[in-house]
Amino acid sequence: MRAVVAESQNGQRLDVFVVTVLPRLSRAFAQKLCDSGKVAVNGTATRAGRKVKQGDDIGIDYDISEFDSVPVIDLPVMYEDDNCVVVNKPRGVLTHTQGAFKAEASVASFLRTRVHEADGWKDDGRAGIVHRLDRATSGVIIGAKHKSALSFLQKQFAQRKVRKAYIAIVEGHLKRQEAIIDMPIERNPKAPATFRVGANGKPAVTHYKVLKKNPAASLVELKPETGRTHQLRVHMSYIGHPIVNDPLYGHGMHGERLYLHALSLEITLPSHERKLFTAAIPDEFADYMDM
Repeated sequence: MRAVVAESQNGQRLDVFVVTVLPRLSRAFAQKLCDSGKVAVNGTATRAGRKVKQGDDIGIDYDISEFDSVPVIDLPVMYEDDNCVVVNKPRGVLTHTQGAFKAEASVASFLRTRVHEADGWKDDGRAGIVHRLDRATSGVIIGAKHKSALSFLQKQFAQRKVRKAYIAIVEGHLKRQEAIIDMPIERNPKAPATFRVGANGKPAVTHYKVLKKNPAASLVELKPETGRTHQLRVHMSYIGHPIVNDPLYGHGMHGERLYLHALSLEITLPSHERKLFTAAIPDEFADYMDM
């Protein structure tokens, strides 16, 4: 499709302009389109950070109908009311798409059938997403059905009023049965898709407790105080006990899944009722520990 930059859009970044023209796209998606040569300014493919000028002719090589062909996904619902829905996310399911050109079923696309259209965000690629779990992580995740619920729930995450617990199987045996890992986490400049412990990072705190051992691994409970991206994976790897089958921070994939599961989430709902949601530990965790 083509669009011309209006006077009010003069000076916008190219990726921002793309999102104003195609509001169903996320900013990350628009950036990837630009940086992959699919967005042209006056006939020349241009990077996402370019500032557009009034009168510029913008060509966008993307068929927005892709969003209408997202496969229908049915997720296990643990709780639902007029404000929110809690699901037990299976491993392998994205929380939301992150710039992929081909639309994929995700928690966000599942929520899209439930959010309030009157809010004008039904077609937003992240509509209703309160927090996220990695694709490889299973377990409890909560989504909002309207904007006021989203704000109410996200504020609790930002203010650390949410209590989360995870179950993981890590390589080897830890020296201490229970401890706190207090190490800041920053993006790894040598591998921008990953993170690392670093002095310039943001504060990150994880409590761990060993629950069971087998000859090669330990079953641990992990309770993060903070919510940094990949926090649990980075912290466990840093102390020498990466999560089993972690392709980024461990020794690669040697099985079907990353052994990390979001076990429980305690949060105050928009109805002001405090609730605890628990997702049963997948059978393969017990199978692995009994091997």
